[in-house]
Amino acid sequence: MLLGDASPWSIAGAAAAVALLSLAAWILEWAWWTPRRLGRALRAQGLRGTRYRLFSGDAPEDARLNREARSQPMPLGSHDIIPRVHPMLCNAVKEHGKMPFTWFGPTPRVMISDPDLVREILSNKLGHYRKQRSSRMGKLLADGVANHEGEKWTKHRRILNPAFHHEKIKRILPVFSTCCEEMVARWENSMSGEGLSEIDTCSEFQNLTGDVIARTSFGSNYQEGKKIFELQGELAKRLMQAFQTMFIPGYWFLPTKNNRRMRAIDHDIRMIMRGIIGKKERAIKNGEASSNDLLGLLLESNMQQSNGKAGQGMSIDDIIEECKLFYFAGMETTSVLLTWTLIVLSMHPEWQELAREEVLHHFGRTTPDYEHLSRLKIVTMILYEVLRLYPPVTYLTRRTYKATELGGIKYPTGVTLILPLLFIHHDPDIWGEDASEFNPQRFADGISSAAKHPSAFFPFGGGPRICIGQNFALLEAKMALSTILQRFSFELSPSYTHAPYTVMTLQPQHGAQIRLRKI
Repeated sequence: MLLGDASPWSIAGAAAAVALLSLAAWILEWAWWTPRRLGRALRAQGLRGTRYRLFSGDAPEDARLNREARSQPMPLGSHDIIPRVHPMLCNAVKEHGKMPFTWFGPTPRVMISDPDLVREILSNKLGHYRKQRSSRMGKLLADGVANHEGEKWTKHRRILNPAFHHEKIKRILPVFSTCCEEMVARWENSMSGEGLSEIDTCSEFQNLTGDVIARTSFGSNYQEGKKIFELQGELAKRLMQAFQTMFIPGYWFLPTKNNRRMRAIDHDIRMIMRGIIGKKERAIKNGEASSNDLLGLLLESNMQQSNGKAGQGMSIDDIIEECKLFYFAGMETTSVLLTWTLIVLSMHPEWQELAREEVLHHFGRTTPDYEHLSRLKIVTMILYEVLRLYPPVTYLTRRTYKATELGGIKYPTGVTLILPLLFIHHDPDIWGEDASEFNPQRFADGISSAAKHPSAFFPFGGGPRICIGQNFALLEAKMALSTILQRFSFELSPSYTHAPYTVMTLQPQHGAQIRLRKI
């Protein structure tokens, strides 16, 4: 039959059949042949790992082990948290050695536990490794500098760097102080006649760091900033609900209730942000606004870099994404650092007292200042040790975008490399037999001397992509901890249950109930 004799329906049917065959071939390649090829390539070089399961990989088993682990709390005072936080990876290490591979959907993920190899990956001098591309849903949270590669990353990092210079951070220290004073004043007002009170530090520190990042990011527009971050918080929780299905192609386009709400939140955030940025830009151009807040500093730097030339600076959408990233970089990580610090210092009152003595020696009852905060040795040692035992982010990932050799293993394109902060931070071969014990003294001579390997401590990542906000986070944590130690002693409430788990960051599953005593 000639094509000209065919009916429109037969032509459409043939086209549909070709499309379906192409889709079936693509799915077969994505879900079966490629995983089998990658798995064989890894096993041929002596790596061992779990068996691939069609489409889902290890996701169902990972979910089952997480539910099982989270059903039981840990003993109070124990910091050996890996089996509870990452039971799947913990089992893989026990069964397959220190470099096992597991499956996230059809993608193999190899754990790299050697600090030398981790440093090589993070330095990425040859450009063989990239951050894993965020899914469409993942980009809803923030698609800022942390996700970019190549020239776009270089441009964004160059524009952002001035805003996080230590001299600029010094200028926003009064905001840290104001927010901390307001928090402790609220705690004092909640005290009983005996000078006692009980709080959940999880929610308290989320409020504190949310207030700090809203004020430091948006200045006089911080109330609108707080609204943005409330929406971001809801978005993060909804994303976690969808996490188990993210490897399914096209899931984002399904009209589920969760997907519809996430799109609505994203729209609302962008509308509010465009309004704030527009007002700030007009004020800066008219010489009416101080650029002491992060958004002002970012816009000022962007104007200097672009110098009126299109393409040289960031677009409005780029700036929106960087501001969304401020939320997670500036709120969530510092909040959980402070939460775990109070929990751990409640478990180890001798270190709490040493920290208080140091704070009172430097500041008495006066407001902490930048110069003396930078001289707090014991407080710094404590924060480092908490970051070692309870890092806010428990692992990083990189993906091979070209065939590459690392540590004698040839990795094909398409393999994910897990850089397991938590495992390396707890490794007794690196930190000694007391690796899972709280001992800030190990940092007495600095980070490079704390372990047998100088690169074994990397809570903020490493290489050229090291967290741009690490100094901001540590200064905020020092200010908050110092302000608390000046006013209160604290201990764990009997209602506290020791149950670390991950929801984006490492958090206490059942809250962090702390008893305060006014001093």
